[in-house]
Amino acid sequence: MSLNLDKTEKNEHLYMQIYHYYRNLILEHKLLPGSKMPSLRKCARELKLSRTTIENAYLQLAADGYIISKAQSGYYVTNIAARQTPIQSPGITRQPACRYDFASSGADRESFRFDLWRRYIKSAFRQDERLLSYGEPQGEADFRQVLSEYIRERRNILCSPDDIVVGAGVQSLLHILCPLLKDKNTVSFPTPSFVQGSTVFRDYGFDVRYRNKDSGVIYVSPAHMTKWGDIMPISRRLELIRYAAEHNSLIIEDDFENEFVYLQKPTPSLHSLAGGQGIVYIGSFSRLLLPSIRISFMVLPEPLKSAYLQKAACYNQTASKAEQIALCQFIRDGHLAAQTRKLKRLYSVKLKKLLTTVEVIFGRDSRIQIGDAGTSLALTLPVSLTGKELKEKTREQGLRIQTLKETPGEVTVILSCSSMPAEDFPPACRILHEVCSRYPVQGAYS
Repeated sequence: MSLNLDKTEKNEHLYMQIYHYYRNLILEHKLLPGSKMPSLRKCARELKLSRTTIENAYLQLAADGYIISKAQSGYYVTNIAARQTPIQSPGITRQPACRYDFASSGADRESFRFDLWRRYIKSAFRQDERLLSYGEPQGEADFRQVLSEYIRERRNILCSPDDIVVGAGVQSLLHILCPLLKDKNTVSFPTPSFVQGSTVFRDYGFDVRYRNKDSGVIYVSPAHMTKWGDIMPISRRLELIRYAAEHNSLIIEDDFENEFVYLQKPTPSLHSLAGGQGIVYIGSFSRLLLPSIRISFMVLPEPLKSAYLQKAACYNQTASKAEQIALCQFIRDGHLAAQTRKLKRLYSVKLKKLLTTVEVIFGRDSRIQIGDAGTSLALTLPVSLTGKELKEKTREQGLRIQTLKETPGEVTVILSCSSMPAEDFPPACRILHEVCSRYPVQGAYS
């Protein structure tokens, strides 16, 4: 117990100090409904008070409905906190419930067959003996075998299972990769929006730059060059490969959202164009499956693979062993390929609906940027608010948005269609339009 009693306080009895201590814990949801309170004897011993003082505090809590006594068992917390307005810290105002979320990168409820995935997870948990041991540091061998075949077929990446390292998300893989890059001290990202990757490199002492190819490590996401889905053309890919080879730079190819290319044929990966030389290829299943299924992988070129294998046994596997087993069979049975086709149809239709809605509500002359891939578009709004103010005003109306950049009189926002139902596009866009209309710049919204 972290209760500091003031035994010299004359205005409040000791039992009332104890009462307020437990009352606040209950109202702040630190003691949940149904939780058992400490016994009178234990509480008295820890606080060095008489049992009578503790009992008086408990009786007062029971009288006010915060706890209830059960015969021969003790005192238990009631659900009173759920029926009362939460205690708020000074200066903190409660935000209204979020009705519409253009800032979310989550998945559409209709995009994933939970019933099918549940069957594969159950099948994985029936492999009792296999689940009694820790996962292989590099990833399950059969899963890496299936991965090597999958990316050879889908992305023309030729590698062996031994070249692949599995981890729970891209960040966990970068934590393995960064210590292997002792001869590099600079890294370049396309934009400052690559927060998670740049944070890891900065933590390892790298000088983080943006759009600067004169760096030891060049981190690119060719199918996600901008927030609205611009794709790196093949001429630029070949130029980058040549430049990196001439300057002994390592390219990290994060193939994020490559599966969401709608308006053109998928461009060959940097890894396949370079024959795997000087390229670390990173893939993930969070967008194809669910954000909560944290399985990613990287393909290491020979020098880095050798360095990794020398210390692989020192790492623990971060990805769920059961999920690796389930996904392995899921891919073997052809469901991942079917899932990819389904998502391309679903999100291409949703993105077109969002584009049409924005054009109707904001006008066809509004400045919209949309790429050949992804699930978002960029909309530049003439408004006298700053980006932060615009986010606050729309949040007050139950709408979350993500701002990309701002200049005097303009704010560019990113509208994502990934998790929001299509029927919510019109009311959400109307909220954004109404907020902008209340804070116009000269000549706008007339």
